[in-house]
Amino acid sequence: MRNLKLLKSLRSSELQGPGSPQCFAVRADTGSLLVASHYSITEYDPRTGQVVTEASLTAEGFLPEDGSGVVVGLQDLAELESACLATAGGDVVLFNLNTSQLECFGSVDSGLTSMSWSPDEELVVLTTGQETIIMMTKDFEPITEVGIHQDDFGEGKFITVGWGKKETQFHGSEGKQAAQRKVQEVQPAAAWDDRRPRVTWRGDGQLFAVSAICLQTGARKVRVWNREGVLQATSEPINGLEQALCWKPSGSLIASTQRHPNKHSVVFMEKNGLLHGDFTLPFSKDQSKVKDLLWNSDSTILAVWLEDMSAGEDKQVNTYIQLWMVGNYHWYLKQSLDFGRDSQKAPACVCWDPERPLRLHVMTRSWTSITYDWGYTTERSPGLDAADNANVAVIDGDKILVTTFRQCVVPPPMCSFELQLASPVNQVTFLCQPQRTNQLAALTSDGQISVYSQDSEKQADKTANGFRTMSRPLVLQKSLRVTVLQEEPLALRQLLWLEDELFVGVSCGLLPTSSTILMLRPSQDADDTLTVRSETEVDGVVVSMVHCSQTGTVALQLEDGQIRKLLWDCPEPSVEDWRDSSGCSINFPVLCVQTALCSISGEECLLGLTDRSHLYAGDTELASNISSFAVCNDFLLITTHSHTCRCLQLSMLSVKGLQVALASDGGQNDETLRRVERGSRIVTVVPQDTRVILQTRCCPHTTCIVNSILSTNGQTFFLPILTAHVKKTVPELEIALQRVHELRVNPPEAPGAVSAEEALKYLLFLVNVNDLYDHSLGTYDFDLVLMVAEKSQKDPKEYLPFLNMLKSLEPNYQRYTIDKHLKRYRKALHHLSKCGEEHFLEALQLVKEQKLYSEALRLYTADSPHYKALSCAYAQHLVEQQQAEQAGLLLWRCREPAGALQAFASSSSWRNAICVAQQIPLPPDQLALLARDFLEKLTEQRRYSEAALLLDQYAKDCEEAILALITGAVWEEALRLIYMHNRQDITETNLKPALLEAVSTQTAFLEAQVATFTRHRARLAVVREQKEKARLDMLDEDCPDCPDAELYSEASSVMTGSKYSHSNSRISSRSSKNRRKAERKKLSLKEGSPMEDRALMYALGEIITTVDKMREEVHNLLKALVLFQFDKQAEKLQLAYEEALQTMEAAVPEVWPEGLQNSQAPLTGPNSTANSIMASFQQQQRPAASQQAAEVLAPPKMRNGVKWKLTVLT
Repeated sequence: MRNLKLLKSLRSSELQGPGSPQCFAVRADTGSLLVASHYSITEYDPRTGQVVTEASLTAEGFLPEDGSGVVVGLQDLAELESACLATAGGDVVLFNLNTSQLECFGSVDSGLTSMSWSPDEELVVLTTGQETIIMMTKDFEPITEVGIHQDDFGEGKFITVGWGKKETQFHGSEGKQAAQRKVQEVQPAAAWDDRRPRVTWRGDGQLFAVSAICLQTGARKVRVWNREGVLQATSEPINGLEQALCWKPSGSLIASTQRHPNKHSVVFMEKNGLLHGDFTLPFSKDQSKVKDLLWNSDSTILAVWLEDMSAGEDKQVNTYIQLWMVGNYHWYLKQSLDFGRDSQKAPACVCWDPERPLRLHVMTRSWTSITYDWGYTTERSPGLDAADNANVAVIDGDKILVTTFRQCVVPPPMCSFELQLASPVNQVTFLCQPQRTNQLAALTSDGQISVYSQDSEKQADKTANGFRTMSRPLVLQKSLRVTVLQEEPLALRQLLWLEDELFVGVSCGLLPTSSTILMLRPSQDADDTLTVRSETEVDGVVVSMVHCSQTGTVALQLEDGQIRKLLWDCPEPSVEDWRDSSGCSINFPVLCVQTALCSISGEECLLGLTDRSHLYAGDTELASNISSFAVCNDFLLITTHSHTCRCLQLSMLSVKGLQVALASDGGQNDETLRRVERGSRIVTVVPQDTRVILQTRCCPHTTCIVNSILSTNGQTFFLPILTAHVKKTVPELEIALQRVHELRVNPPEAPGAVSAEEALKYLLFLVNVNDLYDHSLGTYDFDLVLMVAEKSQKDPKEYLPFLNMLKSLEPNYQRYTIDKHLKRYRKALHHLSKCGEEHFLEALQLVKEQKLYSEALRLYTADSPHYKALSCAYAQHLVEQQQAEQAGLLLWRCREPAGALQAFASSSSWRNAICVAQQIPLPPDQLALLARDFLEKLTEQRRYSEAALLLDQYAKDCEEAILALITGAVWEEALRLIYMHNRQDITETNLKPALLEAVSTQTAFLEAQVATFTRHRARLAVVREQKEKARLDMLDEDCPDCPDAELYSEASSVMTGSKYSHSNSRISSRSSKNRRKAERKKLSLKEGSPMEDRALMYALGEIITTVDKMREEVHNLLKALVLFQFDKQAEKLQLAYEEALQTMEAAVPEVWPEGLQNSQAPLTGPNSTANSIMASFQQQQRPAASQQAAEVLAPPKMRNGVKWKLTVLT
């Protein structure tokens, strides 16, 4: 019974440009907007009104200069820090958001009609002018290209079971005429349809749907494909299906629109293409067209973007955005934004925020951006006396569904009565005056406030049929026009009806970071008009406003949790800080989504509940598991996530007492606590009564009662043992049956003991009889099998022939057959191996099918031909599994050298290959060819010393061996071969030039590494200074040693990095290696990124490790340079390397200060809080994050013990 309430809106009109916006996207990491027009692409921050970066699409030739170009798709790619756009001309372009550079990654000659990226940004789907679908990876590598129009239904094609003809089937009230009725032909798409394909992805990225115009019928048809580009299903013919298409992120339904002969509907399809539900739009058949459908990220709200079909006298059309929600299978229109008839104010682009589910972004044709932030609210009457009917008002388009819970309790969408209005309702507010709190006012999308009140008390309580009227409907008293300048829909929000002729509302302030409180009263000239009598500017964005009926106080909450008091009952209204009795300013630590005023121990206090279930009284946290709350008179009622409802008397408790009470579980006789159904939330409380109204989720409950079969002492011990075996996590049915089997073989003689028949009956109560039959076969006891079979529903003709066949078999082969039937393949192989020579081929086939090679080798002796056959089969399997070296070992030991040589050669195991080759033996020329075959692979793997050994000893090519060593910088070994083979000429022609080139390369590399290191080190100091300043700003002046602040400074900023701790949660199947890779991708070195300090530390550590690993390489190079009297070059290299090591070693204490790693230990001690300790422990429990954090926080170890310098150069 919740409504959608506008918390705040941000309007920014500073962005201007030629043409009009065509595509729109939101950057998840920064919140800025990406806008593509006929001429350019722009990144714009609506909070500051500044253009972050932009680039011309016409100057680069991607769009024509005359403005006729079209951008068909735009996507923010967070990992690449780029935006991808596609043009109708066929270009796919990446816009680098750091460098503002445009780069074309491909072009389609036939042009593009749409572009859609998968939710995980791993795949992109393009539709072309040739009616084809191109699927590519995120690196723009093509995966497949298929035609949009397919004759086949897809892999999910339905199976016809052939149950009778249509003429003979039952047709209900339609009669037999329905069998002869011809299927209505599908009509072509509407004339206003743009004929472009629409592509939408399921939230998990496994499927996507394409809506396109069918070439045969001219109507739209929807096809569903998987992420491999394989068609899964095709929609049934749907007459009047329109272009809008959007897959619900939760994956259950695909939304589209359909125009019927008498109505206009939003329809839903399943992934198999069949229709599954719909709701009717509040327009006549040809009144409007749906431009787009948009689900928000958590699938709770469906936005419908509409436009009138026909223009008015001014040749302009109305544009609307409607927000729909579903509850109890009923679709409610919760908000309707009317953008009027001005074409420049009409939306050009609409999208939901990817990170905040209740934030909607709109970009108008005149480049004005509007951001709407919504919240859930329950509109209940605020009365505290018995005259209040405990009214709850639910908005449903142009109707208000009112339920008076004092008289009746009915579930939505039913209600006590409906109020019909002329326009869709945006807000509902009840009068805040005692004895009159049943009256309500509704603000509609056309700017009118309709006032409703109860009819005269003199009206008879009985109707004409004699029934008594329990809830008298409210009647319309008057309609008031609001004279508030509306630049965009819903310029007035947070409406409160304080007095009969006084309304208070909130509008946008003069600055984006301010709000204006408006006091609205009837005009002196016209009673039907509300005018602004006073305006009060508030430094901050007001997101909630509540009133206390007992004290008349009005409290405001700003977007950062600050609390203000509105002094409204005075000639000049004003706003002041909320203060406690000691004069200290009180604010919420974080934004609260529900607030209420109450009195605790005589002091007025504002309660607030966050979206993370934390309940606050001012700046004090009361509890952290609250799902809902309400205040009624002197009582606080709450529901918790542990499925309880508590009622606490506020006058009897202090704030500390509330904390203690809410922290306790309540005793057995605690009258303040009641168990409630899972998911229960408070709707309202009936004043001056003992009733609280809860809304619950419907959950079916199944209760299973098992009666005892017997009650003897024998069962007391035996039957629970059977139960324990059966009810384990992995049921041990075979063990339980084996115990029954033992009872049958050795019946107990004690009086009252359980018989096998009784134990079997008991098992049948616990286990499905068919499962028990299969497991009874595994005991090889045919009498027990028959006992179980007789209790089952099986036909004896089914199981008796099978059992008779088994009885006729040799015992080992019999058990093999049973085990194979039960898919116990290891046991089956064990029994089959005892069946003799004639069954070995069958055993070999079983081993290959079930991959039981290791088990099979244990069953045969190593000198048998069976062992050799199994080894060859295992080797073939290992080669197929890319484990050729192990295959070679198996073949070598079972005397198959030819196969072993081939296996070793394919796995680069050159030493084993040479051994086998000499054992065969191979002639010298073939041995030389074998050695050269390994050369390329070893060189690719930079194993130059091994390559030189093969060339020298087996290929007998000393010159090529020396050149390989020189290429690999193995100077001393190269010199040894030069003198061994008397090839001093190579020293002048190859060795010395290579030494000089190596010096140049190493020196340049060191200079680049030092320069990068210095730059990152300086930037890290700046970032840490900024984070320290941010931490200090968070601290309250009265709490300088708050451990939570330390947790924020060290653990939060370094470990989780803002929202990234929750991002990419959809990619739950990644391996640990891929998770670490994905985590590292988040370490962006871009200035201002959430984890920039962590990225800088990681980069600095990588540089130090790389440079430190050069010690041996530099040492060997220096020795070779000195030998050939290249002293100057050697001195320069030694000095450069020494300075680089000193610079990096000196920076280690600065980059990785002491105590940085200790901050990852759980924060405990007298200054810790439960939240800080829990947050610290939770960080320790994240294995991927903890491992990577350890890599970043631990300073790299430098190997100072490795001697690399030459004394002769100092």
